[in-house]
Amino acid sequence: MFSRSTESKPASALQTSRWFNAAEDLTLDDFRGRVVALIAFQMLCPGCVTRSIPVAQRLAQLFEERAFAVLGLHTVFEHHNVMTPAALEVFLAEYRIRFPVGVDMPDPTGAGTPLTMQAYRMRGTPTLVLIDAEGRQRAQHFGAHDELLLGAEIGALLAEQDGTTLSGPEQESHDDSTGCIEDHCEAPVVDESVS
Repeated sequence: MFSRSTESKPASALQTSRWFNAAEDLTLDDFRGRVVALIAFQMLCPGCVTRSIPVAQRLAQLFEERAFAVLGLHTVFEHHNVMTPAALEVFLAEYRIRFPVGVDMPDPTGAGTPLTMQAYRMRGTPTLVLIDAEGRQRAQHFGAHDELLLGAEIGALLAEQDGTTLSGPEQESHDDSTGCIEDHCEAPVVDESVS
């Protein structure tokens, strides 16, 4: 099921210079016991903005926090002068990104490829890395990944843990009104007992 299995390989450490949406600097050890989806992105990457970030936001909403975590990694390898931490802070607010996002540490040699990106041998952005509850890198996908396959991969990793399930989206309370709201349109209820 996994496109690139690395079951016996511990996930590489995150080398970050700053964190957003977190009270303190984070490490992968902080998430031991949870499955982690690490989403590497750039805010000027069209595939990141249109596909990967919305998927990451849905994942963060759908899965139980105690069993699963989404982490963002802003890994800048081009346009360094415009993709600054200050610009990222505005981007995160505009797109309402609530999960923690680390800024990948620039290469001190000036090579242009950030350190975590190098450690994971990422080809570019977006890149999705799945890390199991034991801290092992289990899959890595470059580019837009099929959402059904991703869900199956995450489900398989969660199933390896005892009693872990998909919690489902928060259910909204509904009155008897009909119409369209944010993501669906509701039809009126027909009372078939009245003829």
